[in-house]
Amino acid sequence: MNITASFPDGSSPFNFFNLDFIAPSPKQDAELLKQLSFLPGLQEILMLRQVHALEHATVWVLSETKSACSPPGKPTNVQLDNELLGGLSTEHGFYLYGNVNISHLRRAVTLAQHRLTSGEWDLAVHPRCGTNLSVAMLLTAGLAVSVHLLLPFRPIEQLIGLGLAATTASELAPDLGSIAQRYLTTAIPFNLETENIIQTRDAWGRESHFVKVKWCE
Repeated sequence: MNITASFPDGSSPFNFFNLDFIAPSPKQDAELLKQLSFLPGLQEILMLRQVHALEHATVWVLSETKSACSPPGKPTNVQLDNELLGGLSTEHGFYLYGNVNISHLRRAVTLAQHRLTSGEWDLAVHPRCGTNLSVAMLLTAGLAVSVHLLLPFRPIEQLIGLGLAATTASELAPDLGSIAQRYLTTAIPFNLETENIIQTRDAWGRESHFVKVKWCE
């Protein structure tokens, strides 16, 4: 992730929020479900978070290319954001939009889950996720209200304050959105098993592939 603000070492002010510090346990969601099984909808929420991570990782895998600069015999995967691909997660699986060969998609889903559960947790985060947009909107609204209340109620001050609020929100939103994805809206898919992948249409009639999954302990 990049942030527009410049720091001497090229780092982000939010680098201390790192998944490496909180290694996910393969049994954490299953144990949580057993302990709180009386809560309605808990399994659906846990499943949605895991599906969301699998969706992001699948898009990353499908977007990868081989680096032309890698040494002979040692190809290196390069992550690129293929903007022609998109996804939508549900508690039953996820829709994938874009021109994708279904056999390539099957391999990508399998590889994505394997890499996620093997420690490549950054694959669960994607810069075009709707979480980032939601965080940006909430941050902008919160800062705008704060500026409105703190500054004098004169047009010039209010306009300058709103401009500063929007600029600050745009600077912070990518990193805060990434943090929200890591800890709130995604989880490593230790408990998912792919059932089927079919060509279909979503609720809005858009053509897509649907990757259907099920929960397993």
